[in-house]
Amino acid sequence: MYTREQTRVVRVGDLYIGGGHPIVVQSMTNCDPHDAQALIEQVQALANAGCELVRLTVPDAEAAEVFAKVRKHSPVPLVADIHFDYRMALAAIEAGADKIRINPGNIGSEDRVKQILRAAKAAGIPIRIGVNSGSLPKDLVARYGVSAQALVEAAARYIDLCQRCDFTDLVFSLKASTVPLAIEAVRLFAEKYDFPQHLGITEAGPGELGIIKSAAGLGGMLAYGLGDTIRVSLTGDPVREVEVAYRILQAYGLRDYGPMIVSCPTCGRCSVPLEEIVAQVSEALKEVKTPLTVAVMGCAVNGPGEAREADIGIACGPNGGLLFRHGEVIAKLATDELVPRLLAEIRQFSGRNILC
Repeated sequence: MYTREQTRVVRVGDLYIGGGHPIVVQSMTNCDPHDAQALIEQVQALANAGCELVRLTVPDAEAAEVFAKVRKHSPVPLVADIHFDYRMALAAIEAGADKIRINPGNIGSEDRVKQILRAAKAAGIPIRIGVNSGSLPKDLVARYGVSAQALVEAAARYIDLCQRCDFTDLVFSLKASTVPLAIEAVRLFAEKYDFPQHLGITEAGPGELGIIKSAAGLGGMLAYGLGDTIRVSLTGDPVREVEVAYRILQAYGLRDYGPMIVSCPTCGRCSVPLEEIVAQVSEALKEVKTPLTVAVMGCAVNGPGEAREADIGIACGPNGGLLFRHGEVIAKLATDELVPRLLAEIRQFSGRNILC
């Protein structure tokens, strides 16, 4: 088992990022930043899905006023995402932001960045500094190319500026849309600094493509024991980002997000419509939050032996199947009894009303 890197602790509202605390799952709203009601509803939907920290863009003064309204209704801490106009960071802090996210490279002069740092310090809130491969300082690109070294050198400049302002309540993100580059940058930064890191693969893409790319990148980082908070960046509904983030963390044993279904690939040994059976079980478990491993296997070869680590499972055969707990068979059942009995067993674990 890998060991998580120990980073300093940053407090965001009632959350703690770093220092071995559970990895915080976050996302970002994608509706009109001037539509308070739409934002309130989307923040609530994200919170209902388990999102622990939500980021909102604040591009102008009207959006800053809306941010203040949303903050009053939000059940989770809010981050103000600021680009180009330092005055929007100051306005968001005044509006009650729990955290500010900036890329100093597009804020402008050093004095403007210092004004943000001073305001954040006075308000007692942290700042996430985002360093992206697409917006690196030109001199660093000329020296290192678009590389992990360039990303870390850019971060080092911002650390120096913050430390000169006596501001160290920082979270860093070093992001790229290229998976190997992102992993190397995060790893190299962790070798030099103990600031908590926000993980993500920027512009990962839509749907399945974005999920695969995010899983590959985040998985590589997590395997090094890196990361204190994550966002899966998908094109589309941000609620989907939250589920995918938790599933990635769950695969590493870092967070729970309800049942994990283990099912075998279909092959010539399978004599039942396994894909349909798995879909039926998955649908029935959507509202269950109890952390269980549930196995749905297509033959006796893959279950119960190879699924013995599952809390509960079924192995289907041509003339019925087996129900098992931790590899021990507890019942032989007809095919049409397998799913109802499996769900009945899960009810005992979860205490939830699962309908067959």
